[in-house]
Amino acid sequence: MSRGLHFDAVVIGTGTAGLVAGTRLAQSGARVCVLAKGIGSTHLAPGTIDVLGYAPERVESPAEAIARLPGDHPYSLVGGEVVAESLRWFSGVASAGPFDDYGYVGTIEQNLLLPTAIGALRPSALVPSSFAGGDSRELGDVCVVGTPALRDFHPSLCAANLAAAGIEARAVMLELSLDRADGSALGIARRLDDRRWRAEFCARLSPLLRGEERVGLPAILGLRDPGAVIADLEGRLGRRVFEIPSLPPSVPGMRLYEILRAALRAARGRHVLGAEVGSWERDGDRLASVATRAAGHDARYSADWFVLASGGFASGGIELDSRWVTRERVLGLPLAGVPGSGEPRFVDDYLAEQPMARVGVAVDADLRAQGVANVVVAGAALPGAVPWREGSGEGIAVASGYRAAQVVSASAGAHAGAVA
Repeated sequence: MSRGLHFDAVVIGTGTAGLVAGTRLAQSGARVCVLAKGIGSTHLAPGTIDVLGYAPERVESPAEAIARLPGDHPYSLVGGEVVAESLRWFSGVASAGPFDDYGYVGTIEQNLLLPTAIGALRPSALVPSSFAGGDSRELGDVCVVGTPALRDFHPSLCAANLAAAGIEARAVMLELSLDRADGSALGIARRLDDRRWRAEFCARLSPLLRGEERVGLPAILGLRDPGAVIADLEGRLGRRVFEIPSLPPSVPGMRLYEILRAALRAARGRHVLGAEVGSWERDGDRLASVATRAAGHDARYSADWFVLASGGFASGGIELDSRWVTRERVLGLPLAGVPGSGEPRFVDDYLAEQPMARVGVAVDADLRAQGVANVVVAGAALPGAVPWREGSGEGIAVASGYRAAQVVSASAGAHAGAVA
């Protein structure tokens, strides 16, 4: 190895769970390094913090529903009070983040009901302020706006399904002057950061609107300064404007990533991208170090504590190989929830819960990995949940990342409640 670096804690993974754990640890005064092979799942996700949407029916109050979950669910291990505390912390981080007049709204006490790109209503506890105007509980007339440049967003379908749900909705298509390279949500968001282009956008849209209807747009309202974009559009159009999640690349997900990365840097945490863990060394029952190769340079990172936030099956943190062997790929940790020999791994009904769905790294009540005293697990690597069915993925990421930092800080003697 060409380099050797020592930290109080090394976090493996830079999705929401890893960035939350790294930021919270850095805020407590720890020397932290967050390692990742890529940018994580934030750029693919809608940017909302869905705590618990279904259990199995639609949930109105995540706080109440969490209390009824089984004991091996990540929320049961973390505890309802810590879940609520983590969301308050996250809201504060977002409000103090790099975007003026842009943050997150909502509470764990009651889900908002937001339109999806196809007009279904999806429950979510904590959402970007740019989404809040679409909460169906207070949504009157709405005009869903699309553009031919966004071929994966169909305003007529969205409006028709909203109308079927009892919301007065209609659709319009807006022709825009765009270069071919700008024909995506990301490209249009970059254009809308320009005030002059926004003025042209509003001049074309305004004559198509009626009465006091709100305007629902795909999630394109600015990448660098969404607060200013939304305020300018609402001022020019004279009505409430809100974003509707669309297919990746996710502009709100990119904003979420920037919020957490800025908080990590502000707390003097280190962030290394392109650093995939390739090997590791143990010292008895403790992990001593991990080795990576980044930008052509080998590096070894040693630490007193490690947080594993590398994800589950979707991210490749856990895999089922061609020999039907299930394993945790980064540190070789034991797994929980794997069907036994002779038991089915999958069932024929595609939308049914699959026997493999709740597999994750085996942990104790403090999220410590089985058999390794100084590794704490967070995010989708945890067992006991089915995030896509529950609508709980980012909520588990925030809560478990926050709890992992608490466990490490308390064990290391740091002041877990200190916030920079």
